[in-house]
Amino acid sequence: MELLVERLKEDYFQIVQEILGIDSPSGYTFRVMKRIARYAEEAGFAFEQTRKGSGMITIPGKDTGKTIALIAHVDTLGAMVRSASAEGELSFTRVGGPLLPTLDGEYCTVCTREEKRYTGTFLSKSPAVHVHPDSADRPRNEENMYIRLDEQVHNKEEVAALGISAGDYVFIDPKTVVTPSGFLKSRFIDDKASAACLLAVMRLLSAQKLRPACNVTLFFSVYEEVGHGGAWMPQGLEEILAVDMGCIGLDLGCDEYKVSICAKDSHGPYDYELTTRLINLAKQASLSYAVDIYPRYGSDVGAAWSAGNDIKGALIGPGVHASHGMERTHWQGIENTIRLLLLYLGVY
Repeated sequence: MELLVERLKEDYFQIVQEILGIDSPSGYTFRVMKRIARYAEEAGFAFEQTRKGSGMITIPGKDTGKTIALIAHVDTLGAMVRSASAEGELSFTRVGGPLLPTLDGEYCTVCTREEKRYTGTFLSKSPAVHVHPDSADRPRNEENMYIRLDEQVHNKEEVAALGISAGDYVFIDPKTVVTPSGFLKSRFIDDKASAACLLAVMRLLSAQKLRPACNVTLFFSVYEEVGHGGAWMPQGLEEILAVDMGCIGLDLGCDEYKVSICAKDSHGPYDYELTTRLINLAKQASLSYAVDIYPRYGSDVGAAWSAGNDIKGALIGPGVHASHGMERTHWQGIENTIRLLLLYLGVY
């Protein structure tokens, strides 16, 4: 297992950089899902898409009478055009909950319904220190920020002439970097780092001709950031394990080098038996892990339970620093997550 997981490192970073480079805010995920379908095809596994746009990859197991699911979301935070001002500036509304102060000065792309793309920048409405006395302390929120288009527009009519209108998506530049010291820093590590874990595990199973202990469905949801990604789950599942970001800060035990096992979040406690099983697997394998409680957090398992699915559920994931802003994690946290997934699947 040691050598195989180490070999995954290059494969993992190739996958995660590729999917981070595909814009996919909640509701605009068809492009990234096409790439996931191709990953499944390349690995020799069946891919199916739901009406909502989520993707499912089926991996046959030794015990065909039991099916579990690993779920990660590939939808990200983003924004949407709300209106154009008399001066040609774009007002926006958030998709999900990006941390708005971190967007001040960030590059973005506006995508029209006709798939025309225009670059721009998120700015405070008091953007110039030499002009605005409140440039440093004006609130960074939707009412006090706008998007400056990189086009010669001076009024709302000229914006409309470009084909830009309310409801057009705004993609935020992820600014992905992998450092020589093993850090992955980017926007939207939540949750594409975890989605890449599932895809790397899938590739490993295919390349090594390994079969998990039971049937496995890899479920890639597309509305998690707006609360209903895992609301529908396929019939017949006995367990779902959400693989999402681990939180860092305050009194939490997780850091960027550990796999997080969440005991409880804002929806309440996760399944006690399944969570205990994961803790014991991590402990027996001497993984670096933390068990934490996340009061300001929700996952696809919570959405599945709220929708009435009668399934055991738990949550794990690599520790991610500065969530919903300029996020960062490390290969060690990713590696510990992959190792725990392989142990959970009964591969080693």
